Parts: sequence; C-alpha cells; structure tokens
Amino acid sequence: MAKTDFYELLGVTKDVGDADLKKAFRKAAMQYHPDRNPGDAHAEEMFKQCAEAYDVLSDGQKRAAYDRYGHAAFESGRGGAPQHGNMDDMFSHFGDIFGDIFGGRRGGQKRPARGGDLRYDLGLSLREAVQGVKREIAVPRVDPCGTCSGSGAKPGTSAEQCGQCGGRGQVGHQQGPFVFAVTCPQCQGQGRTVKPANRCASCGGAGQQRVEKKVTVKIPAGVDTGTRLRVTGEGEHGQAGQQPGDLYVVLSIQPDDVFQRDGDDLHCEIEVDVVRAVLGGVVTVPLIDGEDEKVKLPPGIQPGEQVRIRGKGVPHLHGNGRGDQFAHVRVVVPRKLTDRQRKLYEDLARD
Repeated sequence: MAKTDFYELLGVTKDVGDADLKKAFRKAAMQYHPDRNPGDAHAEEMFKQCAEAYDVLSDGQKRAAYDRYGHAAFESGRGGAPQHGNMDDMFSHFGDIFGDIFGGRRGGQKRPARGGDLRYDLGLSLREAVQGVKREIAVPRVDPCGTCSGSGAKPGTSAEQCGQCGGRGQVGHQQGPFVFAVTCPQCQGQGRTVKPANRCASCGGAGQQRVEKKVTVKIPAGVDTGTRLRVTGEGEHGQAGQQPGDLYVVLSIQPDDVFQRDGDDLHCEIEVDVVRAVLGGVVTVPLIDGEDEKVKLPPGIQPGEQVRIRGKGVPHLHGNGRGDQFAHVRVVVPRKLTDRQRKLYEDLARD
C-alpha cells in the first residue's frame, strides 16, 4: 500500500518552517497517541507514520532527500529514519516534543511533582462573615517524616539509587513500535529506594506521615457561602526541590436568628405597636455589629412595609462600601388593655 505523503500527513506545506512543523506534529501526536486511543490499531499506525514524517522533515538532510526522491529515498539502503530501540534514544531524538505531550523530560528524566492542593470546608456565622475574622484550623495532610526528614531511611542510613530505573524515576514501556516513559513501579518515581532493613521506624520507609497542621486563616469581611480562599503553600508537600501545593478553604455561612442576607443587603423584622404605626415615631433597629440604630417611622406605616438604613449591610467583598439593611415592620396588636386604653379604643371606634 502506498505511503501517505509526509507533508500531507502532518497537514503542512512544503515550505513549512521548523516552528510550524513542530506544532503540527505535536497536534497529530496528541490526536493519535496510543495512550489516548487504547486498542485502536489505526491510531497506533497513524501515530507511527506521523512520528516517521516528523523525523524526516525535521532533519535538513533527510528532508532534502525526501523532497527529491520521496519515500524511495529511505528504501533499498538509501538511508532511513533511525530506529528508536530504547527510551533514551527516543526522548533525545524528539526532544521537548514528547516532553510537552507526555509530561516527560529529555533523556527520560522525571520532573519532581509539585505538592497536591487540599480543600477544607469551614462553617461561619453570618456575623463572622459580615465582620471578618481570623480562624485557626487543623488541616489533615501528609508531611515529610520528622524522623528521617523524608528520606524513608532510618538515621545513620540512606536511600539508594533505584536499580530498576537507574535513578531516573521512569522506565520504558513498549507500545507498538515505540517505547514511552512511565513511572517506575519499584521506586514510584522517586528514583531512590530503601532496603527493608534500613527503613525508618516512624514512617515505615514511606518518608511521609499524616499530620494535622494548624493553619491560621484570615477571612475578609463580606464572604458568602461558596467563597473560596487560597492559602499559598499549605497544601501537600511536593517532591524534593518542588513547591508544596495550596490549601483552599471553602466557606459555608450558617443561618442567623435575627438577620437574613440577600446579596450584600441584610433584612430583619421589628415590632411596632399600633399607636406608633398610626402616628409615626422613633423605633430602635438592631444592627449586625451589635449596635442599635434609631429610625423614624412615617405616620400610617403598614404591616410588612420596610424602612431602609443605608450602608449598614454586608461589606462589599471586592470593593468599597457596604450594602443596606432593611427593617420590616410587624405591627403588634395588644392582647390585654387597661380600662383607660379600652375606653380610648372604643371612643376611636365610634368616630
């Protein structure tokens, strides 16, 4: 069966430059890589052909020969693409192309991983959310063992270079005509192992221990349910030489007995006697910061109507100022009357 033209295979023209050629191969390799298409023989074959095309077109001498003779340039001893029999040859030949796609490094070296991020769910009262607060929390996480400083070896001994991967943290995995880098199963990507007799008694050779780390979180005023705060560097520890992950504190605001929140506005209910509702007057409205506000009611205010107190709501989390507070009127009808009060209401009823 005739082989597909290399330029057509990668979707480029004959005058393609190195940068665009690399980009086209990266796109094709990601599409057809066997790990993305398990069990797909067609994808594996396409990946093989794309790799061969890039191998030829990225080399000046081979490309010139291909442009002159086509596929025949690499047949009958004319000189073909190198056969990559092991992982190091493959990674050194394709350089950062496979590094970008498969997460490896040139020469099969594994980049130490950044520590994982952690999540902590924290409940707050509405008053804490409005005012802002500092809270100390105990975060379960994995830290380097304090006895062996993360080496996994008991004091006086040390870890040794992994015999299976030679300290690289990766080994070759054959898939079709290619060999790819995978995490070494013996050292789990660390590149070093500890003999059973030399394992740290505190961590069993793992080099890590589960602890509860005390972390102080500064919670700004105005947060709401679902607000996520990042505490940099308080996640899981990374491998040697890499940064730890981050801690994400996700907030949940508990209901309040007096105040209800609507965005950055607050609502509460105030009791007003019949006389003050009819004639108007001054009432006391509680504020969420613990103070009171004197508010003047207009004459004839109706049950359910509200008065607005500007700037006494929730602080804007991402800006200046605050929302407002609304006091909803609940007119209280007296259940018992003095003789004088009864007479006054009777006189009012006859008018």
